Amino acid sequence: MAGGRLALDAGWLLVIILAVALACATGIAGRRTLIERGGGGVECGLRRARDRRWRLGLAAYQPDALRWYPAFGLRLRPGAVFARRGLSVVSRRPVDPVEAASVGSGTVVVECEAGGAGRIELALSEDALTGFLAWLEAAPPGPFSEFG
Repeated sequence: MAGGRLALDAGWLLVIILAVALACATGIAGRRTLIERGGGGVECGLRRARDRRWRLGLAAYQPDALRWYPAFGLRLRPGAVFARRGLSVVSRRPVDPVEAASVGSGTVVVECEAGGAGRIELALSEDALTGFLAWLEAAPPGPFSEFG
């Protein structure tokens, strides 16, 4: 009898673990959907000039800014916002083998001047880099105005 009870308890524990995992996956997917609803978004690593560690996240293109959200978290507010007018690409290079462990192989590291935020580095896939450069170059001339 004790063996049957133990198997039943283990079964319930497995069900609870699977339910929690499903709730977490649903929450992460829902958060990403909410973040991307206002414009395009791509997976993007972020490293500030003074920092040695890459932070993984999602970059969302908005008309006036690049908003960066941490990959994991509950908040719907960006972890960093970089004004479109203040962003300029300084250099780009392939990811080195040490960095590849954090941001993935085949990634391109783009060093940017981010206005008041100083220098930052973005780790993007080749396709995401193409989209990022197109977004930067497509900025309308003159001061930004959402209402024309």
